[in-house]
Amino acid sequence: MSTLADVAFSMLDLVPIQDHGTVKQAIDNSLNLAQHLEILNFKRFWLAEHHNMDGIASSATAVLIGHIAGGTKTIRVGSGGVMLPNHAPLIVAENFGTLAALYPDRIDLGIGRAPGADQITMRALRRGLVDADDFPNQLNELRALLAPVQPNQRLIATPGANSNVPIWLLGSSLFSAQLAGQLGLPYAFASHFAPRMLHEAIHIYKSHFTPSETLSKPYLSLGVPLIAAPTDQEAEFLATTSKQRIQALFSGKSLRLRPPIENMGQIWSSHQEQISVESFLAAAVIGGPLTVKAKLEKFLEETGADELMFVSDIYDFELRKRSFDIVNALKHA
Repeated sequence: MSTLADVAFSMLDLVPIQDHGTVKQAIDNSLNLAQHLEILNFKRFWLAEHHNMDGIASSATAVLIGHIAGGTKTIRVGSGGVMLPNHAPLIVAENFGTLAALYPDRIDLGIGRAPGADQITMRALRRGLVDADDFPNQLNELRALLAPVQPNQRLIATPGANSNVPIWLLGSSLFSAQLAGQLGLPYAFASHFAPRMLHEAIHIYKSHFTPSETLSKPYLSLGVPLIAAPTDQEAEFLATTSKQRIQALFSGKSLRLRPPIENMGQIWSSHQEQISVESFLAAAVIGGPLTVKAKLEKFLEETGADELMFVSDIYDFELRKRSFDIVNALKHA
């Protein structure tokens, strides 16, 4: 059973833009946060690919990975993830092969199956639609391009070939859980926004796991929204920024971070909207140190996660860093 002392801590960053902030400020904050988490001995700092969303500055994921890796020394940096239907496998292999050459043994390639965008954006990315059912073939092509060159191989990624960049499968449903198990790959489940299928996905991944050259046993990372503060009351107050953002996502409004508010009840459009937002955050860990510790220990007991991938939407950047200081202190208490 995993415990706080032995589980790995990591971070998934969407490079959030504040309501009156700039993209440059968001990127500077992301690098600052990665440097801070490196000091705290976090294992990874991942960036998520999203497009056509005004409050998220991580769309050029590979570019940002290079920027973050260049500004840090030891923390692993990667994608959480690159949405493979949006890109030709050759381009992904060349991008990450280049990153691996620049920052040896520090780059991760998390791959997602969902396009993560609407139809208009998908067409703009690929100038044509790729069937998600073709994902296993796309993945096989990508893995081959990152592997050692085979005799008579005509398509070679340069850089990329023989880089063996570690590949993870990401998922918010059950398809990638089964595929990751069958291929013997590490698996990251997006419980930070899709907690409903969490336990079924874990069961499917572990029950289908086949040892591979990559892994001898399953390795599971789980997304956890984290809002830690000195008191439960302050944490609940800070969490209203996340709730406003999810509310905006559901209603098609701006996703820029908004300041916390005293009473969410005054802005819910309906009781159903409140239920939907709270269901989205079902895996969230919000509270003061004792509450956070109890919730994380319960989560680990129920899931057996090897790694926790924290997501944190806190409006004040210094308070965001403080949140990680608090959870890190609990790990080493």
